[in-house]
Amino acid sequence: MSDQTNRTAGDPADADASATEDAFPHGVIHAEGVDEEPIEKNRRLLEGWRGVAIASFATLYSFFHIAALNGLSISAYTGIDLPFLPSLPMETWNFRIVHIAGALILGFLLFSSRLFQDDKPSRDTRLVGYAALALLIPVAISLATAVGFMLKINSGSLPQMGGLTTWAAFPGTEIYDQEVTWFGIPLLIATFGAIVLGWIEDRPRNRIALSDAVLALCAAAVAAYLIPIYGTAARNSVGTPFVPIGVAFAATAGSALILELTRRVAGMALVIITGVFLVYTFTAHLLPGILAVQTPYTWQRFFGFLYTDAGILGATTAVSSTYIILFIIFAAFLQASRVGDYFVNFAFAAAGRARGGPAKVAIFASGLMGMINGTSAGNVVATGSLTIPLMKRVGYSKQTAGAVEAAASTGGQIMPPIMGAGAFIMAEITGIAYTDIAIAAIIPAVLYFVSVYFMVDLEAAKLGMRGMREDELPKFRDMARRAFLFLPILILIAALFMGYSVIRAGTLATVAAAVVSWLTPYRMGGRAIAKAFEMAGKMSIQIIAVCACAGIIVGVISLTGVGARFSSMLLNIAATSQLLAMFFAMCIAILLGMGMPTTAAYAVAASVVAPGLVQLGIPLLTAHFFVFYYAVLSAITPPVALASYAAAGISGANPMATSVTSFKFGLAAFIVPFMFFYNGALLMEGSWFEVLRAAATAIVGVFLLSSGVQGWFIGGRTAWFLRVALVITALFMIEGGWITDLIGLGGAVAIFLVQRLFHPSPDAGFDVRGAD
Repeated sequence: MSDQTNRTAGDPADADASATEDAFPHGVIHAEGVDEEPIEKNRRLLEGWRGVAIASFATLYSFFHIAALNGLSISAYTGIDLPFLPSLPMETWNFRIVHIAGALILGFLLFSSRLFQDDKPSRDTRLVGYAALALLIPVAISLATAVGFMLKINSGSLPQMGGLTTWAAFPGTEIYDQEVTWFGIPLLIATFGAIVLGWIEDRPRNRIALSDAVLALCAAAVAAYLIPIYGTAARNSVGTPFVPIGVAFAATAGSALILELTRRVAGMALVIITGVFLVYTFTAHLLPGILAVQTPYTWQRFFGFLYTDAGILGATTAVSSTYIILFIIFAAFLQASRVGDYFVNFAFAAAGRARGGPAKVAIFASGLMGMINGTSAGNVVATGSLTIPLMKRVGYSKQTAGAVEAAASTGGQIMPPIMGAGAFIMAEITGIAYTDIAIAAIIPAVLYFVSVYFMVDLEAAKLGMRGMREDELPKFRDMARRAFLFLPILILIAALFMGYSVIRAGTLATVAAAVVSWLTPYRMGGRAIAKAFEMAGKMSIQIIAVCACAGIIVGVISLTGVGARFSSMLLNIAATSQLLAMFFAMCIAILLGMGMPTTAAYAVAASVVAPGLVQLGIPLLTAHFFVFYYAVLSAITPPVALASYAAAGISGANPMATSVTSFKFGLAAFIVPFMFFYNGALLMEGSWFEVLRAAATAIVGVFLLSSGVQGWFIGGRTAWFLRVALVITALFMIEGGWITDLIGLGGAVAIFLVQRLFHPSPDAGFDVRGAD
């Protein structure tokens, strides 16, 4: 990498550097726009009445959630009974169905099936539009039939059984024929027809495609059918051959809508993996070994099972409809008062002077942004647009600048108090209080950021980089005066540890964010609050689609029992070597996460891998944190590394090269889960002395491993054999026992003395001889 410090006049890197100088001329660096809402390439930019309608729907959608979660009721407070409003709190399944349906409706109206190319005019696809217009007929029939079912159930004319209304949708009955002819078939025609037409239809960016309007109506029809039917005795038949066929029709259409929206907002990777699991469901009886099932599943039984709390309406949607959307609203309120800008400027003031300054800022800023963001790619976009050009200016290559930002931003998902959405799913699955999970995450999060910091610092040392000048940075004194912007996060932490529920604590923190904004130039009045709710509604679409899509995979695992069989396989491997079983579990968690958002990656891995680890005798929290940590790291693991690809888009580097380099920067973090597997004190289990000793020795181990990987130890480059010795010495620090820690520390001292006394050449090699 010597070309980064000794460039020739014709080096392309000079062009990058000069371009960056133009973008950030000498003077005080000041972050702006970090809190701006990102505009995806397939997002519509609606104007006029269309824009107002979508904004109003997004605002009402997010406000509905915070009202429902806090049990707000207009009639209870005012005595006024307004028609057509849901009674709060809603029944759990109904609430989750509305939650998904609202996201689907908003998502299809907002996100196009195709990427917009603003420099090219739209193609003439009027015939496709006419075909989409024709699909309004079947979706209208299906929606009207669902509403008719709802009125029939609420009329009280149907027989009762055990206090529940019966729904006799058996073959040969009138209800069965209506479900097939007037609800199911029209719904599937409209759904799959509109999905296909959406791939072809081309509309201007400020118009809604007719095919997408049809898909939004299909989502409404699915919800309009499932809510009343799940209120009858038919709900007890889900997952059996006696489930109403209309449920299977609705679930099939709903699953197709979820997959299509996931493709639009999160890419193809998760859709392909979900498709593999769906194909597996209907072919499992033909497969050998642990993948086999005894009897094949029918279409009606599988899809009659899928749209329940064992699948799409299960743990992933339970979390997205409560904790996740609540904290998205909280993040939107913080962004409205420009807290993200402050966090990045605070990071510049605190860390900009260190060598390789912008890279240190990226780590610090990503840690702060991770507390309110919790997504790796989103974190990259928020902070990387400022830090990556500045890293290039001080001498980092495009590839290295992008890799540093990707590695730093990925850690935001394990940064308390608002960790990635996967942490909330962990609390839902394990039953462990979220506060306990957040406390346990403190040292692993510190170790992650410390490991990336060491790698970045040693890289800067090797390249002889400087920090940023005093006159280039915001004044720390000025940043300290605005430290009150941390108050909403401090209130959140205090409320959680005072015993308030996560919902109540998050609501209090959201209110605090609005109040604190009055101490800034960006005061939140009624219009700004409505804008924050609108932003939250739009921001939530991706994570809701991803969670629902992950629910499909969890449903397949639950119905087929493949997770339990995988657990038994891990037990067999552990009989040979527990370390080998852990390594195998690590590989599966990373593979499942490649190309998938962390939330989905953890949800799937928690169903497949974590139960097997628990059966090995590993504590529940340790097992799930082990899986969660590697699901997070999958964002920087080649060949499919979402955070690295996002950073490469900003830096202009090759995405694959960036992902390999980001993997190198995060390499030391890959041993952290093995550290807390061998030493539970790193998850705050044990006395304070044990916890502090474990944290200290783990930091030393991470430093030694970073030094070995980078080839720089205590002020100088190291020979190859000393690098190998550093890595081996670091591995001794993993277990956390007194003997292994002393061996590791003794090895580090010995390596230091060898380097100081004998000065082995860092360029020394070794001969490789063979017969010609």
